[in-house]
Parts: sequence; C-alpha cells; structure tokens
Amino acid sequence: MIKAGIIGSTGYAGGELVRILTGHKEAEIKWYGSRSYIDQNYADVYRNLFQIVDAKCMDDNMDALADQVDVIFTATPQGLCASLINEEILSKTKVIDLSADFRIKDVSVYEEWYKIEHKSPQFIEEAVYGLCEINREKIKNARLVANPGCYTTCSILTAYPLAKEGLIDMNTLIIDAKSGTSGAGRGAKVANLYCEVNENIKAYAVGSHRHTPEIEEQLGYAANETVKLSFTPHLVPMNRGILVTEYASLKKEVTKAEIREIYETYYGKEPFIRILDDGVCPETKWVEGSNYADIGFQIDPRTNRIILMGAIDNLVKGAAGQAVQNMNLLFGYKEQEGLELIPMFP
Repeated sequence: MIKAGIIGSTGYAGGELVRILTGHKEAEIKWYGSRSYIDQNYADVYRNLFQIVDAKCMDDNMDALADQVDVIFTATPQGLCASLINEEILSKTKVIDLSADFRIKDVSVYEEWYKIEHKSPQFIEEAVYGLCEINREKIKNARLVANPGCYTTCSILTAYPLAKEGLIDMNTLIIDAKSGTSGAGRGAKVANLYCEVNENIKAYAVGSHRHTPEIEEQLGYAANETVKLSFTPHLVPMNRGILVTEYASLKKEVTKAEIREIYETYYGKEPFIRILDDGVCPETKWVEGSNYADIGFQIDPRTNRIILMGAIDNLVKGAAGQAVQNMNLLFGYKEQEGLELIPMFP
C-alpha cells in the first residue's frame, strides 16, 4: 500500500487528487496539507467527501511529511515546491510536483516566464517530465517527477507523433487553446467571478502565457530542433476541460490513412489516448471527469495544412489524474489503477 501525502490538498487539483486516491486500491492518504485550512475537517472544505474522508487539514511541513509517506504530491503555486525540497527529502520519498518548478530544464527560461527566482535549480536536471506516454521508462526510476501542465499535456500529446516523424513544419505551428475556469485555480480573482465569465469568452496572456516555453521545449525534443510557436489560450464559461486546435504546414503530401497509421503506431496501445474516427472532432464533454485524451485531425489540401485537435479534462489528465498515473509507474502498479474513470455525461 502506497502512503501518500498531499501539499495543497484544498485547491482544485489537490481536491481531485483526494477524489482519485480515495478510490485507489493500492494507496492511502496520510497527510492532507493546506495552509488555508489548518486543523479544519477536510470534508468541511469539500462536502462531496462528507463521511468519506475523516481527517483534518495539516500544514505544508515537507520535512516531517517525508518521514511518513512514500510519495508527496505538491499541488501548489509556482515556487513553493522548489523552496521546500532538499536532498534529505528526496532520499526518503518520491515527489510528484504539479507546479511548473521542475518542468523547464533551462532555469533562466523558467525565471523569465514565471518572474520568480528558482530556489532549488540543482534538482532541475534530475527531474523527469511526467508525460507518461512519452517518458514512461524514465518516470519509473525517478525521485522527482515534474507533472506537466494542463494546456501543455493536451497540446504536446496532440502534436507529438507528427513532430517526432518530421511531418510538420514546426515554425508554422499555431496552437489555439480553450480552458474551463477551474484551470485558473481556486483563489478569488475578479476575472474569474461569475459575472465576468458567464456568457463570455476571452483570450488572455496573448503571446506571454507561461506554458509556452514548456510546450516549445518538449515538442523541440520530439522534432530534434528549436521550436518557437504561437500559443493563445482562451477562457470559456465551463467548469472543466481543455480543447486545443493546432495548425501546421505539412512538409510533404500525405493521406489521412498515413496520418492515422502514425497516431496508431504511437498511441494505439495507450490506455488513456483515444484516436477518434475520421470526421469526429474532440469535445470536452466526452472526456469530463476522466483521464482520457481524445485526439482528432483533418488535412486541408487547399492550404497544405493539417489541423490537429485534442481534448482533456484539465483537472484529471491535465493535473491530478496524470499525477496518479505517474505514481502508478513509480511504484510498479498497473498504470490504470484508480484511473479507470468513465467520462461523465451530461
């Protein structure tokens, strides 16, 4: 039985971790960390867990936590995990960080985009980027896993096979992404108030979103070249979900059957990636509450472009579900354990 601790358990991603791990046959939560609700009953914060979770919220003392658990999840704002982690902690327990602290290998790029000083750059090189479908074998032996972001998970998985095969001109790649409001976190922000979001859709962080270098770096590894792309996120009035639409010029003439064969080669045996039938476009409602990533594509011969589409639940495959998938790999359990969640509808 895996003993798990969560720092940041009362945020949206943290709450989703609790929901998933509570149903995991091989894991038990020993520490519900939350600076905002110390000594309060966890089920008073999330009433959906009334009579299911009987525990109080604790602080974020990672040193004390490391002596009690096999794995620590840090579902916290950028900078906190990097400020708490040290060699002694990593010698005792595994750490799966849901923030961006260890995703980007170049510390100067991290500090430029996130506008904070990195407090433990000595662990950046060691950290394994936790996109299971791409880095599965590396994850199995890791001490520190950098759980990818929600936009990045969807964006990278959607384009990865074609980038890896060199079929698209990476200099032409444009990613149009849309997210539900839970992607902005649980903190009170005027921009996320009901009256601001309802009946509205808006672009934000245009040309400056912090997930951009993460997507560029990972797709650059795939394409074996430096990648600079245009990424524009949008906020839409729904609770959950990420939908990305990606546009790129093709390097050569290909058929739909050839593209499908590439996707099937890369993802055909992946338990959480579904390549949709021809003509079917991904929709967020068909992945909600699940760890699935739905992917579709369309070739536009008139412009010699391919249009790639992907959909995930930002709190599951884009955060907590992926973190549990990483945990399963770290401890040798079936990757799907605790994650065989049928999408919710309606």
